[in-house]
Amino acid sequence: MPVEIEIRECTTVAELDACVQLQRQVFALPDLEITPRRHLIVSQRAGGWTLGAFLQNELVGFVHHLVAVRGDDEIFGYSHMMAVAADYQNKGIGARLKWAQRDRALTQGRNFIMWTWEPMRVRNAHFNLNRLGATAASYAENLYGTDYVTDPDEKIAGARGIDSDRIFAGWDLSSERVTLLASGAEPPPPGEPVVTIEIPPNWSTMLKEDAAAARQEQLRVREEFRRAFDAGLVCAGFDREAPRPQYLFYEAGRL
Repeated sequence: MPVEIEIRECTTVAELDACVQLQRQVFALPDLEITPRRHLIVSQRAGGWTLGAFLQNELVGFVHHLVAVRGDDEIFGYSHMMAVAADYQNKGIGARLKWAQRDRALTQGRNFIMWTWEPMRVRNAHFNLNRLGATAASYAENLYGTDYVTDPDEKIAGARGIDSDRIFAGWDLSSERVTLLASGAEPPPPGEPVVTIEIPPNWSTMLKEDAAAARQEQLRVREEFRRAFDAGLVCAGFDREAPRPQYLFYEAGRL
């Protein structure tokens, strides 16, 4: 990754407009689904913030952080979105943004951040569970509505009718596991999983080649997650080296 990359808060109108433009480039969503500059400004005034990854004055990535409330009085962070420009993906910029988000939250006295990811995305599952040390204990069916796909090729391929299922990531910022990962160390494995859930190795290809089969796979994975979470299990790992990548579930008391 270029050493010139600087992580800092986006504060000017021009910088926030660059975040809007980056959403268009990365997610290929219609304007109705784009988070506008006004929302970024309002959330900043309400205690949130947007961290940008800059190469000199060019924005090449950002993470948008909202303030959320859990229970009666616990304030925590909700990571609404993160985007990295196509030419700068797989260079560690996303990880730098997330660790900078953790540092900022800790300085504000916050110890927990939540966000979502698509269950069928191998790279996202590995990044969130293995590299960041997040866990998951909640699954949302069709969170954003049907046909909410963020890859233009998948839209063209006829992936209509695919529900926007999401897994909720819970990031305990001060946990031993996350603290070790933040320092570059490898935390000890939690042992053998109680349950595993397989996903297709290439979801995007399945959507393009056989959307009907993809829908059936989504329903299977949805039901298996529901059963695992109903049993009180926590997802705390992902094996992407298996013949079919798989989520790893453990009893909560072992984590």
